[in-house]
Amino acid sequence: MAEVAKQMAMVMDLNKCLGCQTCTIACKTLWTDKEGMEYMWWNLVVTFPGHGSPRNWQFMGGGFRDGVAYAGRHPTREEFGEAWEFNYNEVYEGGKGTSVHLQPQGKVTYGFNWEEDQGAGEYPNSYYFYLPTICNHCTRPACMAACPRQVLYKRKKDGIVILDEKRCHGYRFCVEACPYKKIYFNFVTKISQKCIFCFPRIEKGVANACARQCPGRVRFVGSLDNEDGPVYKLVTKWKVALRLHPGYGTEPNVYYIPPLAPPRFDEDGEIDESTPRIPTEYLRFLFGPDVDQALEIGRASCRERV
Repeated sequence: MAEVAKQMAMVMDLNKCLGCQTCTIACKTLWTDKEGMEYMWWNLVVTFPGHGSPRNWQFMGGGFRDGVAYAGRHPTREEFGEAWEFNYNEVYEGGKGTSVHLQPQGKVTYGFNWEEDQGAGEYPNSYYFYLPTICNHCTRPACMAACPRQVLYKRKKDGIVILDEKRCHGYRFCVEACPYKKIYFNFVTKISQKCIFCFPRIEKGVANACARQCPGRVRFVGSLDNEDGPVYKLVTKWKVALRLHPGYGTEPNVYYIPPLAPPRFDEDGEIDESTPRIPTEYLRFLFGPDVDQALEIGRASCRERV
């Protein structure tokens, strides 16, 4: 475990996320607009329950087993979803703007937002929520442990995990080891690339692009060690912000306030509060057993406001 002076972290409140992808576009236009990065989304927002991106990443392995970095499966580009081509010329320049509509061209099999707003359950008790993800800048990064060239390292002053692209030989052990599959391989430059937590902005006292541009103010950014800051209070004091899949053993430093949902309806159309709309078992799968306490604190807070 790397020793750091402080650990920068992020908390995302899933009860506030609109799924608008403003954070995604802010990141895309700033960091992943170069050749070979078309399919990369260092920040993305997916609808859960769902397969996510890459497709079924939660079952591809990685992380630690018995203290050793475990080599999971390398996702394919198709599982990430290729950048789509659209019939822009036909619609905007072909004189057919009133008779045709924008649509993907060629064979399209998947994309990071493939399951937008689908979710699970049956009417009138269907449900879904949005899950934004970035690199977790883990305390115990499996990617760093798996790399034989020490390409990845944690910055001592803030704990941000950096990938030194000049040292990378494209072995992709890091991609396999990351259980969240938040490292991408550039098939043009033949190196791996990942979210850098906008450290040039952080150094200037400016929040990450994804957080700064969020219209719903979903994200809190700060040091886990700052007891006066919101991140420390949400994670350590109030214990309402949890890690995603803590069982992977990487100790991620991106946390989530789990989603609440409106009550269910019974067969007569009456409100039924005996069973939560979003199954607690599913939320435990995502955030671990501590989600029960976090949900109860969230519900109690809602009751107080009412």
